[in-house]
Amino acid sequence: MSKVSMRIMAMMLTVLAGAVACRAGSGAALPGPAADEARASAPARETAVVAGGCFWGIQAVFQHVKGVVSATSGYSGGTVANPDYEAVSSGETGHAESVKVVYDPSKVTYGELLRVFFSVALDPTEVNRQGPDTGTQYRSVIFYGNDEQRRIAESYIAQLNQARVFSRPIATQVAPLKEFYPAEGYHQNYATLHPDNPYIVYNDAPKVANLRREFPDLYSGK
Repeated sequence: MSKVSMRIMAMMLTVLAGAVACRAGSGAALPGPAADEARASAPARETAVVAGGCFWGIQAVFQHVKGVVSATSGYSGGTVANPDYEAVSSGETGHAESVKVVYDPSKVTYGELLRVFFSVALDPTEVNRQGPDTGTQYRSVIFYGNDEQRRIAESYIAQLNQARVFSRPIATQVAPLKEFYPAEGYHQNYATLHPDNPYIVYNDAPKVANLRREFPDLYSGK
């Protein structure tokens, strides 16, 4: 059985057992970041890379954010070059399932993307897991590409922790982006292409619904 099938089977068994716990991305909009980049005066392209559990849901959320040009599922944070899904799923590569977000900073800022990330895309207090998925490959990470991104990410985490908006401290790591490896083609746009998959129905579709409810000005129905 493939890792994808095993993931789906595990989720179905959890549902049948009536033991579905509170899922990531419960949909409570958080305060905006006190520190953020200035909105660009002209269209441009910038990149953000984040990780927070299965990349299917993270990709789906950012594909519906206005100003996002593309969101690609992949792997970051490890030591193995050009990893494949099976290797990453073993937890031995050091990589986390990640999403590269290319966005237009004249339409959405890096801080606004992080606000969406923490509000609806995951539970940032979980360590090495999200919902039914466990292991270091499902850890929560913001991979910064420059000093400004690091400053904004660290400042926002400190702001949220100080305000105690979560019942536990944020476990999301802030780490330098060394490399991003796109995932296999069958992982791209998975939530869009498989909306009736039980895993998507119970874990990822609610995240997109929460995005639409909590951030109507940022939501895109594309």
